[in-house]
Amino acid sequence: MLELLICSLLTIVPDYLFRRFAQGKRFGKEITLFSVWYELRWGITGCLMLTVCLITSVFFFHPATTNAALLFRTIPILPEGSGRVAEVNVGYSEDVKKGQVLFRLDNSKQAAALETARRKVAEVDASMATAAAEVVKADAQIQEAKANYQQARDELEVKTELQRRNPGIVPQRDIEKLQVLVDQRQAGIDAATAAKESAALQVSTLLPAQKASAQAVLSEAQVEFNKTFIRAGVDGRVEQFLVRVGDVVNQLMRPAGVLIPEGAGRQRLQAGFGQIEAGVMKEGMVAEATCVSKPWVVVPLVVTSVQDYIAAGQFRSGEQLIDLQNVAKPGTILAFLEPLYKGGLDGVTAGSTCIVNAYTSNHDEIVDPKTSTGRRIVLHAIDAIGFVHALLLRIQALLLPFKTLIFSGGH
Repeated sequence: MLELLICSLLTIVPDYLFRRFAQGKRFGKEITLFSVWYELRWGITGCLMLTVCLITSVFFFHPATTNAALLFRTIPILPEGSGRVAEVNVGYSEDVKKGQVLFRLDNSKQAAALETARRKVAEVDASMATAAAEVVKADAQIQEAKANYQQARDELEVKTELQRRNPGIVPQRDIEKLQVLVDQRQAGIDAATAAKESAALQVSTLLPAQKASAQAVLSEAQVEFNKTFIRAGVDGRVEQFLVRVGDVVNQLMRPAGVLIPEGAGRQRLQAGFGQIEAGVMKEGMVAEATCVSKPWVVVPLVVTSVQDYIAAGQFRSGEQLIDLQNVAKPGTILAFLEPLYKGGLDGVTAGSTCIVNAYTSNHDEIVDPKTSTGRRIVLHAIDAIGFVHALLLRIQALLLPFKTLIFSGGH
């Protein structure tokens, strides 16, 4: 209607003024209700054609959509395992902080496994202390064996020297016994050295490896124990939290509730424009929006990204071929818009639906010296008609509360 009124000012009104003052025809005389079409045929025809062209240009170069909302993500509250709820720390709806325990599962089994793993680590530590003592003991045994060996060797050398100087003074049998004793003491040194190496190997290699394995088991047991404490992953608000003590929960059941991250749905707005706008929607376009949850306010926005695919075309491979006539809706081009100024979406409820207008700007091409005069005029006209769409959005923002509260029948 607004476009028709504007176009009539450029067509029907000049035509009527020409008929009235140039040709001297008067309304009610030559121009009657029955002769309006014939007398003003050029103005009416021009008005209709100009209106159609204006509406087409406005909606193509300055696209609008009512398929816009402040979408926000939610995090389902689910345990990583399964079990019976032993403790609940939050209510049905409550603000929570990151790391806060929401509820706890019965963890008697996990606590026992954790204690067993801790005792295993302590056992390995005790074994390492024992092995270190064995190293000291083996070192002392080596010193003792060396002393005994040296004593037997000295005695053998003395008697051998006496036998060499005075043959027959020392029985040959005694010398042989001493030689056997020296060999025996040497074997004792070797045995003590081997015992020391074995104990040292346990201290340096075997027991550290066992401790590392025990610590890994301890860490695994600690992780399983921690899984029984279901915590908030981010700051936010818990909603629809219905779990109570005694309930059995697992990942296959419905979530215990949902966690809405703090600030969710406040950063950017998502809008779906018609597919015909695919060549017009670009990053950096200025846009405006008015939302149901914050009426009578127009929020300036900027297009930050545009998806280069349409969600309606998504499919999953199956046993049947896809028939495109079964795709009921053509789908839209999804654009992401952020406030042009900080805090622009403050006061707009997350999830609220909005009306969005985007405006094409050809300023860079207009100021380019290579652009011809005719093209500049056309581009100026395209940018100027965005005023019509901006005016329409403000009218919609003004009428939105009345339309929603009175004429929609919802109240």
